Amino acid sequence: MAEAVWSTDTGEAVYRSRDPVRNLRLRVHLQRITSSNFLHYQPAAQMGKDLIDLATFRPPQAASGHRPDEEEEEEVVIGWQEKLFSQFEVDLYQNESACQSPLDHQYRQEILKLENSGGRKNRRIFTYTDSDRYTDLEEYCQKITTSASEVPSFLAERMANVRRRRQDRRGVEGSKLKSRIVTWEPSEDFIRNNHAINTPLQTMYIMADLGPYGKLGYKVHEHVLCILKVDSNGVITVKPDFTGIKGPYRIETEGEKQEHTSAWKYTIDNVSSLAQPEEEEREQRVFKDLYGRHKEYLSSLVGTDFEMIAPGALRLFVNGEVVSAQGYEYDNLYVHFFVELPAANWSSPPFQQLSGVTQACATKSLGMDKVAYFSFPFTFEAFFLHEDESAESLPEWPVLYCKVLSLDFWQRYRVEGYGAVVLPATPGSHTLTVSTWRPMELGLVAELRRFFIGGSLELEDPSYVRIPGTFKGERLSRFGFRTETTGTVTFRLHCLQQSRAFMESNSLRKQMRSVLDRLEGFSQQSSTHNVLEAFRRARRRMQEARESLPQDLVSPTGTLT
Repeated sequence: MAEAVWSTDTGEAVYRSRDPVRNLRLRVHLQRITSSNFLHYQPAAQMGKDLIDLATFRPPQAASGHRPDEEEEEEVVIGWQEKLFSQFEVDLYQNESACQSPLDHQYRQEILKLENSGGRKNRRIFTYTDSDRYTDLEEYCQKITTSASEVPSFLAERMANVRRRRQDRRGVEGSKLKSRIVTWEPSEDFIRNNHAINTPLQTMYIMADLGPYGKLGYKVHEHVLCILKVDSNGVITVKPDFTGIKGPYRIETEGEKQEHTSAWKYTIDNVSSLAQPEEEEREQRVFKDLYGRHKEYLSSLVGTDFEMIAPGALRLFVNGEVVSAQGYEYDNLYVHFFVELPAANWSSPPFQQLSGVTQACATKSLGMDKVAYFSFPFTFEAFFLHEDESAESLPEWPVLYCKVLSLDFWQRYRVEGYGAVVLPATPGSHTLTVSTWRPMELGLVAELRRFFIGGSLELEDPSYVRIPGTFKGERLSRFGFRTETTGTVTFRLHCLQQSRAFMESNSLRKQMRSVLDRLEGFSQQSSTHNVLEAFRRARRRMQEARESLPQDLVSPTGTLT
């Protein structure tokens, strides 16, 4: 029955609060466990049974030589960073020679004032604030796992020595740096304090002096009841958690004699006063005003002028990613890719880079294929300006070329494949799979050369995968050009298009036409419209020619003489 009464969960709990931490109030109740109050506590878990109510058995009044009630039980309400002195500190700071720092002298003055005003109200419960020279050694020795044979790791030992306290550090004084940015010869303490992530914290310990009656003020009898940590983001860490509806926590102390061994129970409750409705309303107004000012500040940085392009122009912005490559013969693949803009009407900013090379990536088996995952991002933008309004001109769209190579341990590289794909003409997210091939030679010698010393046939012009930009003829023949199908490369493209023509379209349409349909004559999709326009112009010219002819040639009723 006793095992079900106590709360054994002494882990920490994390809370977040937007209110100032100075409003935090905790009520700590400490009581020695004796046979009388232990049995008095038991019936709470046995209500409804035919048992004798042990609450009627009260302990007799304290007689001469017995412990007074104030030594058996104590309840204190503590605020954040409120200093309550222990008996050890009272005895220590009464001696002026023991005061070495300004904080010690301040504590001495406060203790003298307490003695003059009737003494301190607390007896066993006291606190260590963030300014005190105290560190809980159990935090250093705490285990990470539940194993009895656990050996602390190097990181655990390093982190245990980091004492995270809030410090007001100012790195810049005026325009001159107060400290060096780079420390060329760091000391061991510098590495220990700066290598690990060190979030500034304020710490407070709620302690209890559980020494026997009449022997208070010894360090060996000090025990930690609760640890409070607060950072600058309003995160409050409590260890152990507030008692709430759980049972009290239990502490057992051991002494040299049987009479010095005792057990204690204590509870921790949050008794912070709730904010009044007027205060909450005022706080909401303050936050609303703060967020409004911050929004105005961000708007002033962005500006009100939206960047617009020239009329009749199209802006293409692509965020792309080389996802993977699979199905190739050798390992350690990398991809060289570039975007070719058509010479007519397309342009890009001078600083724009339209090519890139991925990192070398080892392959992993996925089913029957070997896949190399690159996840290599790239981005570019281009502009299309429609200047030629003639029906005969059909614009071209940018093309993405890729070249897959492999590199082995001996720095031998081999061409694994060439490929190309036209960029999507519609905005949105697109996943494209590009099939590749490589040129090959006949005979066993070429394959042996490729295997042993690397190297193989390469294209002088990678655009030969499609129609080379230097080709001016009407027909491109690849007769006699031997190739071998290799693997595939996967691209993920996120395309954005900007044009003033979008403002003229109906935003309530269910299906968005492509940009090329909105800007006249921008793609092959508008070829039907171009044909009809050409037919109408031809018909009009034919009618004009017919009207210019003599009537006797045009009239079907004319007679020959």
